[in-house]
Amino acid sequence: MSAINSNIPEGDVTTKWTKFKSSVALVNPSNKRTLEVIVVGSGLAGASAAATLAEMGYKVKCFCFQDSPRRAHSIAAQGGINAAKNYQNDGDSTYRLFYDTIKGGDYRSREANVYRLAEVSANIIDQCVAQGVPLAREYGGLLDNRSFGGTQVQRTFYAAGQTGQQLLLGAYSALERQIGMGKVEMFTRHEMLEVVKIDGKARGIIARNLITGELERHFGHAVVLGTGGYGNVFYLSTNAMGSNVTAAWKANKQGAFFANPCYTQIHPTCIPVSGDHQSKLTLMSESLRNDGRIWVPKKKDDTRKASEIPEDERDYYLERRYPAFGNLVPRDVASRAAKERCDAGYGVGSSKLAVYLDFKANTERYGRIEASKAGNHHPDKETCMRLGLAVIKEKYGNLFDMYAQITGENPYETPMRIYPAVHYTMGGLWVDYNLMTTVPGLYCAGEANFSDHGANRLGASALMQGLADGYFVLPYTIGQYLSKEISVKAIPTDHPAFAEAEARAKGILDHFINIKGTKSVDHFHKKLGLIMWEKCGMARNAEGLKSAIAEIQQLKKDFWSDVRVPGSADEYNPELEKAGRVADFIELGELMCMDALNREESCGGHFREEHQTEEGEALRDDENFAYVAAWENKGDGTFELHKEELKFENIKIAQRSYK
Repeated sequence: MSAINSNIPEGDVTTKWTKFKSSVALVNPSNKRTLEVIVVGSGLAGASAAATLAEMGYKVKCFCFQDSPRRAHSIAAQGGINAAKNYQNDGDSTYRLFYDTIKGGDYRSREANVYRLAEVSANIIDQCVAQGVPLAREYGGLLDNRSFGGTQVQRTFYAAGQTGQQLLLGAYSALERQIGMGKVEMFTRHEMLEVVKIDGKARGIIARNLITGELERHFGHAVVLGTGGYGNVFYLSTNAMGSNVTAAWKANKQGAFFANPCYTQIHPTCIPVSGDHQSKLTLMSESLRNDGRIWVPKKKDDTRKASEIPEDERDYYLERRYPAFGNLVPRDVASRAAKERCDAGYGVGSSKLAVYLDFKANTERYGRIEASKAGNHHPDKETCMRLGLAVIKEKYGNLFDMYAQITGENPYETPMRIYPAVHYTMGGLWVDYNLMTTVPGLYCAGEANFSDHGANRLGASALMQGLADGYFVLPYTIGQYLSKEISVKAIPTDHPAFAEAEARAKGILDHFINIKGTKSVDHFHKKLGLIMWEKCGMARNAEGLKSAIAEIQQLKKDFWSDVRVPGSADEYNPELEKAGRVADFIELGELMCMDALNREESCGGHFREEHQTEEGEALRDDENFAYVAAWENKGDGTFELHKEELKFENIKIAQRSYK
């Protein structure tokens, strides 16, 4: 018998969630007041979960390592949030969003979870509008939509180029209201270092006060992790520098299986690396592919400026290779296509590791529309460009300004240069239909879990999943577990399990301080990132992955014998924080390579060079690999693989085509 049970309800996929909500066990209001829930992370998933659970009556403690929940990395999401409302009357529906998500994830998602996500997507928009989130509107007052990759309908709601920030402010407002009412106790500048288990169930955490260095014990009848993704394992990524895997990894060491760690999303529209000095990369929103055309010169090693290359000497390679979707193919497809062109010698810029994202055609189109509105039905090109520029500025102004500040180039006058970079991670802690991990009472929401995106996430679906989990899924599913815990009194934190977990955390911190090596934490992080990018990045092969595993194992030995962490453990010490996070990244990096080596197929963001079609597209092996790989940590760097077979009863599994 499998060690994992996805607990998917019986019945038709279209009615599973409705029936579940109607029959799930409930906790009455007076009992809710006696139950305590810990929420780790205060981004979209964490803040929405903490606010909603508190509003329902539970006693909630919420933790974040930033100085405010507003600093969560969710603010960095730019382009939008998907919802199947069909405002454009272009054929969208719950089923189509479900289908696009399964197909976009290259048929490696769990159908039941994805359909539920599509089903509640419309509720999210209503919730956010009610909170006052300033989503963009059309002239008539209806909410506006734009296109994103992997779809042929416009279903992406947005707030200029700062959608994540505006949505987080909505969730933050809801959270602050509950804090003000005394129903949520907020712990900022705290980092979770251990999950505490008692009798096999998650019963609390050990957190470090990052200001004083003090270790604290906190009890909860249940623990929810909403701690984001692990893209910073590559060192250079679009993630905030503080984003890390520590909470999820500590949970993995306590029995929570880690699923599909090799599924990493490479985002196609990032500002290219400019040198070794960089500590992070900057994302240019995928929404820009909505109005931009991606191209490279037809001539190899062309040194001319973009403006000097005539139209007939430009290769709009995505439109050429994928005519049905063009520039709006999914991220993994667009990223590999850009890499292929650059590897073949057609890249642009000084590094030749970039392609152009050009807005000229759509600027002119917008200008023609604006001129027509003003009664000028035969405008000249100069008028079109002038009027169109104002439209582009309104839709994407902050993104264009950001590009200009970083590169020193004016993107209104010359095409942007972009190149793929690590962005999102589809892998994460394995959860069942209820969002519970393999540790009873330990839940995981948002990007920290694996559940909804398969091998590739469609753009504008991260915000959707984070808020769906926090506002509309977890508040129902956690009640099923907590309804059986109402007789459990709060367990005192002098319980031996708390003492043991704290001692474990303290031992690691003291060990870091006492190594007194010669190399900085960043030295090892950069080395790890280089190994991961070169051998487990946009393309992988068996030889490279085996080499990467050996290199990471050696790096791990060097790290634990030669890292230098100044200061002490009982004070504010950012280097000590980083040391713990990088130690976890090193172990995770090894598992990612093991998972990638085990998966002898190409799918979505996992591209094994040995498994591709004649046209260079990903070649899946549905007979042998239509499963979720869930890895159990056995200690000492060893893992046992558990498989959750994926059944497709509502969508016909097929080779992905965007042509």
